[in-house]
Amino acid sequence: MRCLVTGATGYVGGRLVPRLLAAGHEVRCLTRDARRLRDVPWAARVDIAQGDVAAEDDTGLTAALHGIDVAYYLVHALGQESFEDVDRLGALNFAIACERAGVGRIVYLGGPVPPGHASAHLRSRAEVGDIFLRCAVPATVLRAAVVIGSGSASFEMLRYLTERLPVMVTPRWVRNRIQPIAIRDVLRYLVSAATVFPPPVNRAFDIGGPDVLTYAQLMHRYARIAGLPRRVLLPVRALTPRLSSYWVGLVTPVPAGIAKPLVGSLIHEAVCTEHDIAEYIPDPHDGLTGFDAAVRLALRRIRDADVETRWEDSRRSGAFATAPSDPLPSDPAWSGGSAYRDERAHYTAATPEQLWRVIESIGGEHGWYSSRLAWALRGAVDRLAGGVGLRRGRRDPDRLYAGDALDFWRVEEIVPGELLRLRAEMRMPGRAWLELRAAVDEGDRTVYEQVLVFVPRGLAGHLYWRSVAPLHGLVFGRMARNVARAALSVRTAPRPAASSSTGSRRRPG
Repeated sequence: MRCLVTGATGYVGGRLVPRLLAAGHEVRCLTRDARRLRDVPWAARVDIAQGDVAAEDDTGLTAALHGIDVAYYLVHALGQESFEDVDRLGALNFAIACERAGVGRIVYLGGPVPPGHASAHLRSRAEVGDIFLRCAVPATVLRAAVVIGSGSASFEMLRYLTERLPVMVTPRWVRNRIQPIAIRDVLRYLVSAATVFPPPVNRAFDIGGPDVLTYAQLMHRYARIAGLPRRVLLPVRALTPRLSSYWVGLVTPVPAGIAKPLVGSLIHEAVCTEHDIAEYIPDPHDGLTGFDAAVRLALRRIRDADVETRWEDSRRSGAFATAPSDPLPSDPAWSGGSAYRDERAHYTAATPEQLWRVIESIGGEHGWYSSRLAWALRGAVDRLAGGVGLRRGRRDPDRLYAGDALDFWRVEEIVPGELLRLRAEMRMPGRAWLELRAAVDEGDRTVYEQVLVFVPRGLAGHLYWRSVAPLHGLVFGRMARNVARAALSVRTAPRPAASSSTGSRRRPG
């Protein structure tokens, strides 16, 4: 089958694409910025089309869907203001474009639809599903509650709450029943949906694992599997969903903007009301993956640093990302406004390969080679402001790809052996980039180059830069010295001849 996948830069989409390829399907990925998919392992095996499902005009959407048999819709404006309006517009545009292009089927992964008053997050998911079920193209809407897998937002929230708080003051929703599902089962349903449904089938299906548990039971069972002492939970009636989301935002890597809709979904019981999907996609011979098995698999992936995708991969990315036309530090001219720069260079006796190894492994557990307290305080301030903070870490301890989340940065560009450009995703009155280079000067000396660029937004942005500039000598000055020094202790191959392409040959500065 010829499949189009939206949200291929996200948590589910990034795992679905290689599995569709393994099943023998042809895959086209729709993204607002093709650079986000440049470094993924399967990039050379897919077609990449640029388009925006939420744009006012078509922007290539119908063209991307031409010749497609099955279109997967895996985008969601979670965490954005007016996300319900954005989701509605994106779904309507996608449905209309699928009709025009003659697509055979739409497959959408949504959430459960609880009885009575639902949260805004679940209402939006249900509305998107209804839009697809009402359009002329047959649709399969899969409704899953909590997805358990290494790197999923729901799993990370559960993991950090349980590991960091042996005694928890909890809201009433921890007593609500949930039917979690393992990411491997979600992917099995999605891949099978490309071929098993005949055209007349146009409906929604509840999907869930074999266990129905309260959120409190999820935490207790996670603690047991992770080898932690039993957790003490103290329910408090006054802890509202809004307050709970701030609490989750402070304790876990999931920021309050994402935690709020997730917590809002947990105030309802999320249990499957039917299992009709089994008529088309039978359960595996050994049954669906249970909660305990899913947690063990996720923890093994985390321990082995083999997390395929993470929820952070889709934050401010994919269909609702910042426009790719935004100015970059390497642009010959900035697109309006003034830019502040903090530039530093430091020579080192290390080889360019040694220096690059340090640059590419920066952040996460390795830290930022300067005042840990200063970075921790900046991360804490960002968390209090509703940002992502420093807790996102990194997907892989040694390798980075364009689009990877790295603490409160995003990898915007990477040229192996030469350049790493990071785009800030912390809350601030402006936009910032940090560029790190392994260079070789005309004297054949290795030099570490570091450039911080800040584009202020309004008067607040200018005041912000002037207030933090005095700290840059402590933080970024020390960082440059320590990165260059750390490269000396890296064990790697001998330095190649001067004609090698490793390390950019340029003057420092």
